Amino acid sequence: MDELSKTIRSTLVRAKKRGSYNKEDVYQLIDDTKLGNVAFLENGSPIVIPMLVWRMDDFVYLHGSRIARIFERLPDQEIAISFTELTEWVLAKSAFHHSANYRSAVLFGKPELVEDESLQLLAYESFINQIQDGRWSKVRHPNDKEMKATAMVRMQINEGSFKSRMGGPNDDKDDLELPVWAGVIPVNG
Repeated sequence: MDELSKTIRSTLVRAKKRGSYNKEDVYQLIDDTKLGNVAFLENGSPIVIPMLVWRMDDFVYLHGSRIARIFERLPDQEIAISFTELTEWVLAKSAFHHSANYRSAVLFGKPELVEDESLQLLAYESFINQIQDGRWSKVRHPNDKEMKATAMVRMQINEGSFKSRMGGPNDDKDDLELPVWAGVIPVNG
C-alpha cells in the first residue's frame, strides 16, 4: 500500500481511527469530487480559493487565467489543498452528538508551473475524459489563444492525510430511551 508522507502539519491528531495515509483513499476522493480548496499566502495573509482540481497519475492539476493572482503566487510557495465530500447527516438523540458522514483529505506541497504544451494538453484530455469517458475526442481542443491565456500548475501527491466517517449516531446510553428519532439522512435528500 502506497502511503502519504507525514510531517507535523499532516499528522492526524484528533479522531485518528477515522484517518489514513493511504494514497488510494485520497486518489478516489479527488477522482470523485474534482473540487478542492486551495490555500496559499498573499502578503502574509491566508487566501483560500475553491477550484476544479483533478488527478493524473500521482499529481493534482489546476488551471485558470494566467493573470489570476493565484497563478502568480503558487509556483513560489508551499500550499495546501483540501477536498471534502459530505454525504449524510447523522441525527442523534442529543444535540451534542449530531454529526455527519464524510470523506476528506488535505494535501501539502509546492506546485510547479506546467509549461510543456504537450503535458498541458494531456492533462486537459485527462480532465475532460474523467468528466465523461471519451469526450475529448468529440470536442474542440484548446486553441493557441486559449492556451496562452491559461496557466496550469501541478503538485505531486506526496504529503497529506485522509479522514472519513461512516455510520449512525453515537448516543450516550442515558439518551437511548429519549422519544426522538435518531439515524442517518442523505445531505441532498
